[in-house]
Amino acid sequence: MFKFLLIVVLIIGVTYLLSYLVVKYMPLKFKKITNLVLVLISLFLGYQIYNSVYDPVKFNQEKVKRYQKVVDRLKDIRNAELAHKEVIGDYTGSFDSLVKFIDTAKFVITQQRDSSYKYFDKALGIDKPKDTVLIDTLGFASVKDSLFKNDNRYKDMMWVPIPGKEKQVKFELKHGYLKRSNVKIPVFMARVDKSEVLYDQNKDLVKQEKNIKSTKEINGPYIQVGSLEEVDDSGNWPKLYDIGDDKE
Repeated sequence: MFKFLLIVVLIIGVTYLLSYLVVKYMPLKFKKITNLVLVLISLFLGYQIYNSVYDPVKFNQEKVKRYQKVVDRLKDIRNAELAHKEVIGDYTGSFDSLVKFIDTAKFVITQQRDSSYKYFDKALGIDKPKDTVLIDTLGFASVKDSLFKNDNRYKDMMWVPIPGKEKQVKFELKHGYLKRSNVKIPVFMARVDKSEVLYDQNKDLVKQEKNIKSTKEINGPYIQVGSLEEVDDSGNWPKLYDIGDDKE
């Protein structure tokens, strides 16, 4: 906004100064040429004003479009990691391991049912009933079919979807442990730097984007899911990027 206001002030000042000089000092025979030059200058400056106003609009439109694809892929990574923890008991920091897991692993399908049994109470010298819960194994379900059905997109989930970029960029994926009450809790994190996703956009706008703080935006320099500092498997994106998830 400051840049825009500065440009407007400069345009008004330059236009006023040139007009004053033409009227006061320019010979009549040169005024037509000078007027044409002033028109061209005005068109150029007007174009600069248009760009200064519309560039951020185009940037935001392109940003949201690219971020949505990145967020969708991070959701796939999160779902795969959560499945890995459910079956294996831990997260992984290797995409190769994660893909292999999806190809081969199975969920255990169980059913809980209430039951009871009798036990002998030595103090009373009688049999007493006791309630319990039994867990029955009903079968197994493929992790791949459960998460991705007939879609093989998980095989490329390590790559950041960036249109037009020749060299592929890989998501940063890490896992670790946090200690809570002497218990080791596994955690994971996957992320990509915003500047990688917006590599061909206005550098000043990208710099502003990496420092943004808003409840309606993706804050900070990264698009990220999970955390190594806290027990959290959520993403740092706002609800805008989750629209439509409930319909899937």
